Amino acid sequence: MQRDVMEYDVVIVGAGPSGLAAACRIKQAAEAAGTEVSVCLVEKGSEIGAHILSGAVIEPRALNELFPDWKNMGAPLNTEVTSDEVYFLTSDTASVKTPGFLIPKPMHNDGNYIVSVGNLCRWLGEQAEALGVEIYPGFPAADVIIEEGVVKGIITGDMGISAEGEEKDTYTPGMELRARYTLFGEGCRGHLGKKLIKEFNLDAGRDPQHYGIGIKELWDIDPSKHKEGLVMHGAGWPLSESGSSGGFFLYHAENNQVLVGLITDLSYSNPHVSPFDEFQRMKHHPLVKQYLEGGNRVSYGARAITKGGLNCLPKMTFPGGLLIGCDAGTLNFAKIKGVHTAMKSGMVAADSLIPALTAGRGNDELTEFAGNFEASWAWKELHRSRNFGPAMHKFGTFGGGAFNFIDQNIMALPVTLHDTHPDHEMLKPAAECTPINYPKPDGKLSFSKLDSVFIANVNHAEDQPCHLKLADSSIPLEINLKKWNEPAQRYCPAGVYEVVEDEAGKRFQINSQNCVHCKTCDIKDPLQNITWVTPEGGGGPNYPNM
Repeated sequence: MQRDVMEYDVVIVGAGPSGLAAACRIKQAAEAAGTEVSVCLVEKGSEIGAHILSGAVIEPRALNELFPDWKNMGAPLNTEVTSDEVYFLTSDTASVKTPGFLIPKPMHNDGNYIVSVGNLCRWLGEQAEALGVEIYPGFPAADVIIEEGVVKGIITGDMGISAEGEEKDTYTPGMELRARYTLFGEGCRGHLGKKLIKEFNLDAGRDPQHYGIGIKELWDIDPSKHKEGLVMHGAGWPLSESGSSGGFFLYHAENNQVLVGLITDLSYSNPHVSPFDEFQRMKHHPLVKQYLEGGNRVSYGARAITKGGLNCLPKMTFPGGLLIGCDAGTLNFAKIKGVHTAMKSGMVAADSLIPALTAGRGNDELTEFAGNFEASWAWKELHRSRNFGPAMHKFGTFGGGAFNFIDQNIMALPVTLHDTHPDHEMLKPAAECTPINYPKPDGKLSFSKLDSVFIANVNHAEDQPCHLKLADSSIPLEINLKKWNEPAQRYCPAGVYEVVEDEAGKRFQINSQNCVHCKTCDIKDPLQNITWVTPEGGGGPNYPNM
């Protein structure tokens, strides 16, 4: 196949915080060095920010370094945190508020901001374009160009392929975007990042990465109930009933809006657990209900998050490129925030690239990046919190919480905990676990998956190949259904996977049109039978203000 070829000094995959921060910093550093560096950034979403989903409370440390005058430049950080509240939900009606002095230091949010990370990325995109970065939304990076063991760039997705794999009248082949260095910032469980980790054995000697699924909604609420700047976190019910772990958040943003969500650790063992339904019933707890009741749900979304921490961080360099941001796992889940560390990884990448480019290098391994990253505050922060996730997995909510309180508030413990069991291996047979009867949605506080997907503005061209690939199409019914009651029906927050029974018998149905690109199926499928790949460009959710 003949493809058009474009060549750049740097190609960046993904317009998230890390990719955009890297793009801006490269241009800034190149100007300071008096040199020209061509930078191309591709993004699979229909626009910058369309696929961005986060809590989010942001620590402005990285932004202060990248754009010291961000306030006057109009960065969308408008709601400073005014107070922190942390709760343990002891039942479906009761809760205990944690005294301030018992809240782990990383969870304090003095000087931080409640933001829409999607809007932050839109603003960063404007800054990057003003600096001369070429940005192409709607162009997914479908494959990596690897020649003689060196990454030489990426291939964007073909357009106009039918569901049967045939070229339609609208067929347009993807382009080769070649670069001296390619940065991958696809976000959690990036499909090319996953391929690169395997190709270059980047996870050798590391703990397996651990994940959670974050499900979030944006609500307009009664102005009399709104407390702008209030940040609430909590754990316990309803996840505690099924032996699962995770926690909720509720942030009072600007314009009488709140961001509410639940993060469910994907290490759960009961295959009957449905993170989506756990979130829906969590909203009925009086602590949360008091704010949402009478309000209007504006948007919905879901996204897997990396939460393994430093022990799971893969090697980030390989010949011809780097992993940055969530693709590498640089979020600091112990702080329940990580946009700043993801951004910093992109900025360190930029600072490592410019000397190499000005020296005429290219398509080699930027080994100096590792030392530069370890010298940064981002790595120090990750190292300080390295035990957070393993402690919660090993000792549970209370034991892990006590361990982390001592480790973070009293004294840094001279030990590094490890968790070597991948999330997909943790499911027990369905017959050994208690079924969960989730209440039907009331249409006021709780909703169905299909209603939720509708307000996520999800769209995929119908006549295109399914982007959810089964290695073995017999596994869902012959193994997963029999042993785990096919958990894909429940761990997917968008109703993509169904076991349908009709006159012909049972069949496994994939409703790929519903997919919100959360990547949970790629992570939690017990036999790793599902692989998520990019659909046509512009497909997926279109999140406003998320």
